[in-house]
Amino acid sequence: MPSFWQQLAKPILALAPMEGYTDSAFRLLAREQGADVVYTEFVSSDAIAHRGKTALAKLTFDPAEQPVVAQIFGRDPAAFVTAAKEIERRGFAGLDLNFGCPARKVIGSGAGVALLRDPQYARRLIESVLDVLTIPLSIKIRASIRAERREVAPDTEQRHTALDLIEAIRDLPVATVMVHGRSFEQGFSGGLDVEMIRAVKQRFPGLVLANGGLRTVEDVEHLLTATGADGVGLARGALGCPWLFRQIRAYLSGRDVPELSWPEIRAVAERHARQAVAAKGGRGLTELRKHLAHYATGQPRAATLRARLVRAATLDDVRRTLAEVTVHA
Repeated sequence: MPSFWQQLAKPILALAPMEGYTDSAFRLLAREQGADVVYTEFVSSDAIAHRGKTALAKLTFDPAEQPVVAQIFGRDPAAFVTAAKEIERRGFAGLDLNFGCPARKVIGSGAGVALLRDPQYARRLIESVLDVLTIPLSIKIRASIRAERREVAPDTEQRHTALDLIEAIRDLPVATVMVHGRSFEQGFSGGLDVEMIRAVKQRFPGLVLANGGLRTVEDVEHLLTATGADGVGLARGALGCPWLFRQIRAYLSGRDVPELSWPEIRAVAERHARQAVAAKGGRGLTELRKHLAHYATGQPRAATLRARLVRAATLDDVRRTLAEVTVHA
């Protein structure tokens, strides 16, 4: 039976995983605005295995989010197996393994993009999960990472690349690979290694999603054309602009791209706030403040608006502050 990935129309528009951002409220909003599939924040496999409350709380979702993919990180095969079983038991549409996070704490533990340095160990982790999983497995990777100094001669540079990992696992039944086109050293800025994404697409037999630096419909069209990818993963470009999914779909279909008026933007922001509170109560509104700051971008008196939104303590505070933009615009 085909997995949900094979049933999605191309190009696939995914909400990429973002720590601190892609919680249930934002995933639900992204689906409402046209995302085909959404990912959770990444969750520690070790924390899931030890039944950590914070980790397990991240593994909750609204059925309306489906298809929703849970993403985990770590490097212990036993913890990966336990986490995979828990995620499947909870009804997620798919599981994603993070081999791309550039956070220093994650890299220091040998997880995230550090696993590009050991493709055979990454393969072992994938195999351990495939042995117990019936839902589709995907992975997220980066373009490259420098080899450690002990691996190479002085004054030389060697890189481990996404393609190295793909060559090590291409015979495994991994459904989808999302490739962030920047290196570990670039972090979240600088140009994308378009050639690397294209090479992965040419060698990997499953679906390939291109990711990194996508903020406009033109960005998406260019990256799809340049790489031949089956779709894209939107991340920071969707913050404060979840309707970007809808705009991309219209643009690629040759239809007029809908531009939202401030009342329409305000309605989306208010809906986001309501969903956050419904999912997490007062904590949801506190965590939402960083999203609200993004909605303020480009609006009249944006700095003042942003400063007030990040101090909002109630839904009424959010509504009143957003309503004042119309009054003063």
